[in-house]
Amino acid sequence: MSFRSPGSFGRIRVGRSRLLARVIVILAVLVALFFAFTAIWTDVLWYRSAGFSSVYTRQLTTRATLFLCAGLLMVLVLGVNLVVAYRLRPPYRPSSVEQQGLDRYRAALDPHRRLLVAGVLTLAGLLAGSSAAGRWRTWLAFVNRQPFHVKDPQFHKDISFFVFTYPLLRLVLGFLFAAVILSFLAALVVHYLYGGIRLQGPGERVGPAARAHLSVLFGVFVLLKAVAYWFDRWGLADSHRGVVTGPSYTDVNAVLPAKTILAVIALICALMFFATLVRRGAMLPGMAFGLLVLSAILIGGVYPLLIQTFQVKPNEVDKEARYIGRTIAATRQAYGVAGTQVTDYVPNTKLSPEQAKQETATLPNVRLLDPAVVSPTYQQLQQIKGWYKFPNPLDIDRYPADGGTLRDTVVAVREMAGPPPGQGNWINSHLVYTHGYGFVAAPGNQVDAQGAPVFTEKDIPPTGSLNITEPRVYFGERSPGYSIVGGTDRREVDYPDDKSPSGQANTAYDGKGGVPIGSLFTRTLYALRFKEKNLLLSGAINSRSRILYDRTPRERVQKAAPWLKVDGNSYPAVVDHRIVWIVDGYTTAANYPYSEGTSLADATRDTNTESRVSVAAQAGDRINYMRNSVKATVDAYDGTVTLYAWDENDPVLKTWTKAFPGTVRPRSAIPNDLLAHLRYPEDLFKVQRRILARYHVENPQAFYGGGDFWQIPDDPTGEGTVEPPYYLSVKMPGQSAPGFSLTSTFTPKGKVTNLTAFMAVDSVPTSPTYGRIRVLQVPRSQVTPGPEQVQNTFENNPTVSQQLTLLRGPGSRTVSGNLLTLPFGGGFLYVEPIYLQANSGGGSYPLLKRVLVSYGNDIGFGATLQDALGQVLGGGATATGGPPLQVGEDIRAAIDAANRAYGDAQTALKNNDWAAYGEAQKRLKSALDELARLRKQSAARPSPTGPATPPASAPPAAASPPAAASPPAAPTPTPTR
Repeated sequence: MSFRSPGSFGRIRVGRSRLLARVIVILAVLVALFFAFTAIWTDVLWYRSAGFSSVYTRQLTTRATLFLCAGLLMVLVLGVNLVVAYRLRPPYRPSSVEQQGLDRYRAALDPHRRLLVAGVLTLAGLLAGSSAAGRWRTWLAFVNRQPFHVKDPQFHKDISFFVFTYPLLRLVLGFLFAAVILSFLAALVVHYLYGGIRLQGPGERVGPAARAHLSVLFGVFVLLKAVAYWFDRWGLADSHRGVVTGPSYTDVNAVLPAKTILAVIALICALMFFATLVRRGAMLPGMAFGLLVLSAILIGGVYPLLIQTFQVKPNEVDKEARYIGRTIAATRQAYGVAGTQVTDYVPNTKLSPEQAKQETATLPNVRLLDPAVVSPTYQQLQQIKGWYKFPNPLDIDRYPADGGTLRDTVVAVREMAGPPPGQGNWINSHLVYTHGYGFVAAPGNQVDAQGAPVFTEKDIPPTGSLNITEPRVYFGERSPGYSIVGGTDRREVDYPDDKSPSGQANTAYDGKGGVPIGSLFTRTLYALRFKEKNLLLSGAINSRSRILYDRTPRERVQKAAPWLKVDGNSYPAVVDHRIVWIVDGYTTAANYPYSEGTSLADATRDTNTESRVSVAAQAGDRINYMRNSVKATVDAYDGTVTLYAWDENDPVLKTWTKAFPGTVRPRSAIPNDLLAHLRYPEDLFKVQRRILARYHVENPQAFYGGGDFWQIPDDPTGEGTVEPPYYLSVKMPGQSAPGFSLTSTFTPKGKVTNLTAFMAVDSVPTSPTYGRIRVLQVPRSQVTPGPEQVQNTFENNPTVSQQLTLLRGPGSRTVSGNLLTLPFGGGFLYVEPIYLQANSGGGSYPLLKRVLVSYGNDIGFGATLQDALGQVLGGGATATGGPPLQVGEDIRAAIDAANRAYGDAQTALKNNDWAAYGEAQKRLKSALDELARLRKQSAARPSPTGPATPPASAPPAAASPPAAASPPAAPTPTPTR
């Protein structure tokens, strides 16, 4: 019989514990690596399915290279200094209480020294590598940089140096600073731990070897500081010291020479630190440190402050004028507004009958359907089934009318909203309800007799003039997060079908989009990616199944071209009889010299991004250069992403197409059918109007004063948010015919709501003037009503208020559409559609019932645009049959009688006088009947020439004028949106 000592059992337990710990660590590492592999490989599969595998491969290899190079370099620098510090430890350490304590630490750490150092180096390498890998765009832009062929006025360097080269130089310098600082701190700890630095005991506090080592490291730091001072000279191109961005008077005449002097002083100080290798003592390092600090304070801080205070401030406008002019020119160039045409425009307020007739005849097809209002109308009239959904807001495009003329059209895709309520299980959500169906379009200037859109493309299966051959929408703005499609059974709900026993037609996806998911290995990877075991266990997934994910148009374009910023509003179009999404892509930069930076999120924020679902807000990136360089399409059925170069002269686009060759097709490859649906992008326009609010002023002295700055007005029918731009057909002064444009207005800077300018950009892609920005500037000394003032006038006009009161019935309300501003007759015409909608009920939707018009000081309020124009323009428009200038006396009398009768009825109700109440009801009914007769008589008049909106008939029951038994609501003149 044998016995083991207690110590042997302890050693066995310790050995087992160590073995278990190693197994756990190895398993944890393997699991982490497998999850990393899952993420990478599923991304590889996605990029292969989208046809952009080279993009991901280039990203991955670049990131891996930067990670390895930066990580290994950090490990090398830090490791060498740790080894040097350890080897320079003194052989003898005088005895002291401090050293006795350190002996205990050394005794505990020395057995694990190699492991501890390896851990520190690994952590530092991982952090450095991860930071460098995240800057892969900076590296690729530098390696593939293309010239701008424009030099900055101060340093005379090509703009590409500041945009592509300077960021990389700063990145490398920052890395070297980090490596030296970490090495200095690590060496300091090692020297202290092993006695090279002592805080107690006799003799020197810092040993010669430690002093030399730390002095060299500090000298390298100061040498890098000398380089940083030199780089800071170029960094002045983005200085914010003066009135504007870029080198100011103080920067050029004080800071620039100061940086040069400081660079030389720092170089001398670095040499003084290095001199400690041959000359012992602390005098030289002390002198170098003192000289460096003193020169930084006096030369780098005090001297520029004195120049700014005593030379610039008393004469700032004169001193800074030259530099303000540089910033104005650079900013206008960087944002593409240098060619903006600003025209003085003295608004006319009255037209002669002949002028009115002529202008009305050439009035463009004014869009009365507000895409931000009529989404519920599309939903109710074209939803078909509850699992479909339309976006809000809808989109504006152009399609041929009778005769082939393009007209503004409000379009939308019928997308998948998900399973019916209560049916949202995994099978239904991901295998059955997989796609939307169909495209809906209606002219923007036309409604039917009830005020509903006149659909030219509608229903399921689709009917209309567009002849859509593939109406299924597997890739859209509201597509499910992921869907399993295809397979051997027809499981997917396609569309309602009365001929089918189940009441619906089913389908199985047979497109090329998505990733095949038939193999067990691939299913396992995606089960891990989406954390869904059903992907692995479901028997409905077979060898022909495919998984669709990352399906929104913006998402797909962003992944295919990660160097782009994508417009927040992608829109659908029918191209070659297929539904495609059109997405605008932007190349941007943040280092364009002298150009003022702006927040992309702030510049593009408006009513649509704040309160709508289908318009995405931009990230808060700060930029100072922007171009719409790419037009992209995403096929709604198979998800194919196609990128087309639009601004082929853009150096940033040239740089990225060199970095990712073959991913962007030339502009000449854009099909004509697609070209007809391209338009000027909204987010670029929003940024440009924000820039022009200040940089329309090109005189430096006037810019300094700021008295002529503009601002973008609040949305008059919104809730305090910025007014969005509007796509309209606009006839600008000097044009013979209206053109499709993106428009906006300006008011003076401050709380003034007068109109000061109107901005429009040509959005017809086939036009030679596409992208030309025109601004109509009204006289500064003249008060011209702006959108907010016009809206206030509408709401407080007694006639409008009375008619709105009669229009509203029990349980209904009016909704104001977009207030459109158009140049018209030498002045400005304001047009606002008024919709009627029930207050409650799931079937409530707005119908166009009235149109408000303002021209000069006159207001028109009619059942059609022509009626309202006739009231405003008087004889000139009534020559073709319009009503008189304002509401007729007979209509006014009927309104007054109805209001008096309603008031008497309310008083009788309070007094419980039923006889008086009945008499008041009779008088109310009589007044309403008379009003209805007058409305019918007005509607029977012939319409004026030009594009017409069919007269609205009596409102539906849910929103009809009150009957005798239901008195009208009290007058509330404020419409809501």
